Parts: sequence; structure tokens; C-alpha cells
Amino acid sequence: TAYEISLGLVGSEMCIRDRSCTFDEEFDPNRPSLEGILTDASVNQLNNLVVGVESGMRSGISGQTVHSGTMARELYVFDADPRNTGDLLGANGATLDNNSFYSSSVWAAKYRTIKNANILLEAIANTTSIDAQDASGYKGFAQTVIAHQLLMLVKSYGRARVDVGDPTSPGPILQESEVLSSISSILDQALSDLSGAGSSFAFPLAGFSGFDSPSTFSKFNRAVKSAALVYSGDKSGALSALGASYLDLNGDLTDGPKHVYSLSSGDQANGLYKIVDNNGDQIIVHNSFIADAEAGDSRVSNKTIIRSDPTTQDGLNGTHQTKLYASNISSIDIIRNEELVLLYAEANIPANSSEAVKALNIVRNAAGLSAYSGSTSESALVDELLKQRRYSFWCENHRMYDLRRYGKSSSLPIDRPGDEVFNIIPVPLTENELLVNINTNKGRVLTRPCCLN
Repeated sequence: TAYEISLGLVGSEMCIRDRSCTFDEEFDPNRPSLEGILTDASVNQLNNLVVGVESGMRSGISGQTVHSGTMARELYVFDADPRNTGDLLGANGATLDNNSFYSSSVWAAKYRTIKNANILLEAIANTTSIDAQDASGYKGFAQTVIAHQLLMLVKSYGRARVDVGDPTSPGPILQESEVLSSISSILDQALSDLSGAGSSFAFPLAGFSGFDSPSTFSKFNRAVKSAALVYSGDKSGALSALGASYLDLNGDLTDGPKHVYSLSSGDQANGLYKIVDNNGDQIIVHNSFIADAEAGDSRVSNKTIIRSDPTTQDGLNGTHQTKLYASNISSIDIIRNEELVLLYAEANIPANSSEAVKALNIVRNAAGLSAYSGSTSESALVDELLKQRRYSFWCENHRMYDLRRYGKSSSLPIDRPGDEVFNIIPVPLTENELLVNINTNKGRVLTRPCCLN
């Protein structure tokens, strides 16, 4: 800064005149240094890292949600960037660019958070400011966040680097099954640390009201693991994890930790909030979400609102826009009880269809719908599960991954002649990866990433 430069010049002139002074190495007094944090960090420094890690969990949410939502034909983003209505929908046979904002922004955001969590873990190992019990609390928190961020990477990219502790020599990019296995292991280690953390954390958490002690945060840890196990196909393991989470079949479906926002200096607002009837920056609801809904489904009226005038852009149109969030400081759920209920339903298909239907009906009834009366075959229950997940989690970064993991991406509609369906984001060019496209009868579905070294 100019302030640093002026101090340096003054000091140099004084030494030139005096020739008797020497300079001691000093850390920048205006900014925290990595060296200072990694060398016997204070409790205040550790807690500042916790704040940074929790804040970083929010980074990339808006982009990840609208990119995947567009590709899954949940929504359109009508703004000034033509790639939102072009690249992501495969307009005129376009392919996804591995050097564009939609490929690099989420990857970078998640790994920044993982990096900060790793710094926290290293700082804990090198400090004398806390006892072993408090150290266990910090470690359990940091490792749980790392696992959660890796899970978010899997949903968009289908793979991730797990070993990034040494930024000069990171481990390989692993395929989805390997990442999910690693996530489970990280979460188990985190749970072990949390069990030794006593009755309270040595640090505050902003969005984890009700989940801000080692024992209650452990329930969040198990919630994340239940999702990873369902995604990996370990349904019995998922049921065990759900039993130790905050799943409550009779409870409030909105319960769970949240990303919180504010307009305070240095904080950030909820980027998924949009002003009703605003033009130029809008999340437009895909018409099929309205047309395919069951009559009386309150999720449609709760999440979307009809515009005064239908809007069009690039040959796309929509009558409704988002009203998912009431304001630009509304919180965003990380994992709420409603998601756990549907994970419970999924984990019971097909082994216990009656229990799966029971869970599905909890969500249906909460949306004002009658009980499920269809077939209890595995395929029918999967279709019903995906339908309930579609309407419960509209514009929440689930639909693209749900269809991909069930091999149903080709069922998505083609909005314009020449459009294509993609269901996975390419790993950024900087990772030196290539992607393989697989042809389907509904356009080219990007399904299997691979790497060539």
C-alpha cells in the first residue's frame, strides 16, 4: 500500500543518514499474515479463521445453483451474459467451456473454503493457546466443513481433489465413488474429534443456531454423511447416519443449519433473491415446473410468482419468476429436515417400501397434497421420490445431480431446436483435464469426465 511504501522510504532515508540501524522482519500490521496464524495462534485468531471458513461456505452458492438449475431445466437466468441462455443449454450445439465462469467459479470458491479449513487445522496443531478438548472441537468443525464442500463439488463436477493439504503437490482428481468414500472417512474422523470436544465449542457459529455445540453439530455431521452414503448407494449405512442426525419425521421440515446473510460492511447478501417484475437480472421459472405440478401443490405458489408481463430472452420464455427468498438477507438452508426426510425415503427404496411411502407422504401432505396412491415398485417409488425432490428443492442445486445419478438426464425437455442437455460441469482448464461427451437420443448429455495426463 502507499502507507507501507511511505514507511519504507522514511526508514531507508534514516538508515542512510545514520548507517547504524538495522531492520527486524515484521509482519504487516494492517493485515493478518499466514505465518502469524500458523505460529502459536491466539484463540482470537483461531476464531477469526472459523468465521472465515463458515462465511466461505456461502461462496459460489448462487452461481452453482443457477448453473445447475439452468442445465436441469428448472430455471433460466435472464441477464446480460449470453452464456447463461447459450452455453448452459447447449444452444446451437454449443459445448460447455472449461475456461468460463460456470466452470471455474464454484471450483475456486469451494477450494478457497477448504484451504481456509486446512489452515485452521494446521494452526490448531501449532498453537499452545488451547487445550486438547477445545482443539478437538476446532478439528471436528473444520473437517466436517471440508467434507461438505467436497460433496458440493461432486454435485457439480462429478469428481474432486481430496488431498489438497500441500498446495504445491496436490493429490489426483478422484472419481465420484472415491470422493464419496473419502467424504465418509473425513466425516467419521470429524465425529471422533467432536466426541472429545466437551459440552461446548470455544468459538461461536453464526448460522448454526441449535447446532452450535459439539453434540448438536455432530448431528449436522451425520446429516452430511447420510447424503454422501445415499449418493454412493449405501442405503443401510445412510439409515444409520440419519438415525444419528436431526431427522425428525414428525418435526418441522425447515429445521437445520443455514447460511446467513446481512448488509453489514464486509458481509454479503443472498444472491438468489430477485426483485419481483425486475428486468435485466432475473431468475425465470422453467414453464415445465408449473405445467407438471400437481394441482394444489403449495410449493409452486410458495417458491414462484407470476410476472405482470411474461418475459422472453434468446428464444426462451417464462410466465413466472422466483420468489423463493423474501429479501436479499434471507437465509439459505444448508441441509434442512425436509431433505433428511426425503433421504430417509430414498434409503428405504426398495427394501422397505411402506416406510418410504410414509416419508414421501410427510412431504406431500406438507405441500397440501393427498397421500401417495401409486405403485410401490422400485421404479415407481424412485419416480415419485424424484418428483418430490424436484418440487421441494426447486432452485436449490439438487435437480441436475438427482437426474444424473439416476441416469434420467435425457428425459429433460429441449427448449429450442439445436439445444443440448448437459448434466455435469467441466473441471476448470487449469486442472489440465479433458471431458468426454456421450451421445443420447435427446441431445448430447455430458456424463462421464475423464482425464488424460
